[in-house]
Amino acid sequence: MNILITGGAGFIGSHVVRRFVKTYKDYKIYNLDALTYAGNLENLRDIEDEPNYTFIKGDITDAAFLKEIFRDYQFDGIIHLAAESHVDRSITDPLAFVRTNVMGTVNLLNAARELWGAETEDKRFYHVSTDEVYGSLGEDGLFSESSPYDPNSPYSASKASSDHFVRAYGETYGLPYVVSNCSNNYGPNHFPEKLIPLFINNIIHNRPLPVYGDGNYTRDWLYVKDHAAAIDLVFHQGRNGETYNIGGFNEWKNIDLVRLLCDLMDKKLGREAGTSQNLITYVKDRPGHDLRYAIDAGKISGELGWKPSVTFEEGLAQTIDWYLNNQDWLAHVTSGEYMEYYQKMYQ
Repeated sequence: MNILITGGAGFIGSHVVRRFVKTYKDYKIYNLDALTYAGNLENLRDIEDEPNYTFIKGDITDAAFLKEIFRDYQFDGIIHLAAESHVDRSITDPLAFVRTNVMGTVNLLNAARELWGAETEDKRFYHVSTDEVYGSLGEDGLFSESSPYDPNSPYSASKASSDHFVRAYGETYGLPYVVSNCSNNYGPNHFPEKLIPLFINNIIHNRPLPVYGDGNYTRDWLYVKDHAAAIDLVFHQGRNGETYNIGGFNEWKNIDLVRLLCDLMDKKLGREAGTSQNLITYVKDRPGHDLRYAIDAGKISGELGWKPSVTFEEGLAQTIDWYLNNQDWLAHVTSGEYMEYYQKMYQ
């Protein structure tokens, strides 16, 4: 099989690429990435010379380019992860999210439809989405696959739109597809603008830890390697036309997570207990901030036998160890444009 993975140099994408390259030696894995601020080929140094791996630099917003590579490489399956994903960036530049997340997805759908035509047996378009399309929960309840869409940010609205287009192409043109909606991911190689890697980096350098509002926003956290395993299962065993919610069964209030992270970092850095908690700084809340996300992952667990492999405490400890052991990587990605953005958004 020839498998195209979009956004494969990014955080989640790099873990999916690595898993497929190492697990399926008889597949040819093509990694398409535009290498914007969050795309980093250093994430894949360990597999870049594998014979079944090819990197393609390109942008999913370029429809003509996509048609060309679909014709040249004859992809049998697409795992679509390429996306603008940071909510704060979507508030300052919503059109960038429309271009990449909506138009980019439609360009991929058109390229797949043109290549496959009516010959869709053993073909699959897998669209990876987010739980944020469902909006915000109160103190109780979980998002299921049948939860109504209620996006509250330009980011989640763009992802909701792309979800709808994938399903519409399935219904209108018979394109074989699956969709998954995941909760917040964490783990190695995460670009340090998201909460956990940002705070790990700030603690290392004794910088303030900017917590939005009162810190009581609640998220369900999913270890990225467990997400990659779930994507593997859904791609190979999921039923066409179905949606699978992927969550970590693991809810944390932001402030409790930050305090746990501070305590673990103090131990690993040999600092006095409580040192890192002194860096916590409450900052102005962002517009449209969803109170709580929580995923019911019963469907993927019951149908495909997936479950998380680590507890949050185990996964967080492994994540901290990775960043402490890869500070050269961290230094490379926290220079230039990223630092300018950091100062604009948080300072």
